[in-house]
Amino acid sequence: MKVAVIGANGQLGSDLAIAFSENGDSVCGLTHSDLEISDLHCVSQALERVAPQVIVNTAAMHHVENCQHEPEKAFAINALGPRNLAIVARDLGAVLVHVSTDYVFDGAKCSPYSEEDCPHPLNAYGITKLAGEHFVRTTTAKHFVVRTSGLYGKSPCRAKGGLNFIELMLKLAKERGEVRVVDGEVVTPTSTAELAQQTVVLSRSDRYGLYHATAEGSCSWYEFAREIFAITGTPVRLQVAAPGDFPAKVPRPKYSVLENRGLKNAGLNTFKPWQVSLHKYLGNRVKSPAPQECT
Repeated sequence: MKVAVIGANGQLGSDLAIAFSENGDSVCGLTHSDLEISDLHCVSQALERVAPQVIVNTAAMHHVENCQHEPEKAFAINALGPRNLAIVARDLGAVLVHVSTDYVFDGAKCSPYSEEDCPHPLNAYGITKLAGEHFVRTTTAKHFVVRTSGLYGKSPCRAKGGLNFIELMLKLAKERGEVRVVDGEVVTPTSTAELAQQTVVLSRSDRYGLYHATAEGSCSWYEFAREIFAITGTPVRLQVAAPGDFPAKVPRPKYSVLENRGLKNAGLNTFKPWQVSLHKYLGNRVKSPAPQECT
């Protein structure tokens, strides 16, 4: 099967390219230099040339603060971009897998969100990502909208400064010997490698629709950091950040745990508890150089 991965040089996109290639698929990795997803003509030209059977979109304006300051740009990329991809996917007869976010919810529920729960985003990032979901779901029938949470992977996330949370924690512990982390935000840390494998499985199905796709379980960022240091045996003084230590510039959900109900009902869920994926990531990290911070 021919697969086009949009954003193939990103944190998730790079693992998707690997996962589909290892599955025996022919992968065409497309980056921002290959197409501008907010430009329908550009999207059409690039994808018609590739003629993929599956299109996976990871491209987005991820930086929450920048989205808040530049909502028009965020809407063009996060909403109109997926619409353009959906139009072209429909015309080509291709399946579109569009990656979305837990930030479509406000966190007020305080229990895991399923696909049936009504979204209520708190910021421009969440609003534009939700708009992108609606465009995809109403434009092409052959779609998978995949919401995920707390991603980390071996490739740097350029939009967020290069280092994922794990690498940042280990870097700060080494440099300072003391780390303060917020304990009031609950998420599900999810490995990009695990999400990529799940995406391959989902792409082989014809159970189109909206899916939540995260590791099993949940934790606060403080608990996640504590587990990182425990597994690696890192000597560090870990403290809960005091209120006001890291004032939020943009409203964010305090609880954004997703329940993979759709995947489980379809018999397609491949995720393991988040601790298992973290152990695997850290084990592979020992075998290879740690990701370098972007410059």
